[in-house]
Amino acid sequence: MKLARRKKGQPVHGWVIVDKPKGVTSTQVVGAVKRVFDAQKAGHAGTLDPMATGVLAIALGEATKTVPYAMDAEKTYRFTVCWGEARDSDDAEGNITATSERRPSKAEIEAALPRFTGTLRQVPPAYSAIKVEGERAYDLAREGEDVVLAPRPVEVLAARLLSLPDVDHAEFEIRCGKGTYVRAWVRDLAQALGTLGHVCALRRTRIGAFGETDAIALETLRAFMHIPAAFEHLRPISTALDGIPALAVTGPDAVRLRSGNPILIRATQFAKITEGQPPGNDLQGLTVFLSTAEGEPVALAEFAQGELRPFRVFNF
Repeated sequence: MKLARRKKGQPVHGWVIVDKPKGVTSTQVVGAVKRVFDAQKAGHAGTLDPMATGVLAIALGEATKTVPYAMDAEKTYRFTVCWGEARDSDDAEGNITATSERRPSKAEIEAALPRFTGTLRQVPPAYSAIKVEGERAYDLAREGEDVVLAPRPVEVLAARLLSLPDVDHAEFEIRCGKGTYVRAWVRDLAQALGTLGHVCALRRTRIGAFGETDAIALETLRAFMHIPAAFEHLRPISTALDGIPALAVTGPDAVRLRSGNPILIRATQFAKITEGQPPGNDLQGLTVFLSTAEGEPVALAEFAQGELRPFRVFNF
């Protein structure tokens, strides 16, 4: 009889919000956090390039089941554009491919911004994690292959010019949806302004419910290696589910849900999940977060035909 292999590490569950430093990959930060907590399992919501800093949300244990919700959330970025140079990576780490003497004025930039908000068709940078026939685009680009990615719709909810430190640089902030590349947005804006440009500094200040004030510096967290103080920075699984209706369920219902079985929704529960929903919404297909009366996560369930049907169960 074969014994099941014991997982390495401890069953740690929750979110850790790290202020990612420049010069490390998101994967390296995940590895560091995993070691600090001696966690069995870890993942992150939304990659930051090595040159980028800011909010990196890391999920441990059962929180990894909520990563898609954090990734789908709105994100806010502050960044600096360097005018006059195109780079093959669309950021300061790439090689210069073309130059321009033209520098846009404040009035020209502000007049162009409305064209770069709303739903846009964006061609991702060649140096991106998008897969091309099973391989990452950035791997192909580094090997010298000519990578051409298909345009895709992205949502830029707001964009504003923050300052013009000098004629060669401009500082911006944008709030955007999933899949938006700041590097591509800058490249396209520069072209529309009759010049060239790339990102020379980038910081994510928010992802969904997680902001800069929630984040801990990576070096500070590393100082808590394997000691209880680290757990003061572990946030509940539910913090990634901001905006998803939540319900408390009874003990017997929790047992049914954890076994993968649906439960009938009561009138009081139905009334609660309709709060904040658009008028006339029949709620079919609505995702609901279910927990015990003590707040322990039970499942994510879909409302359908008077039932709550679990599709993601939390196991502790």
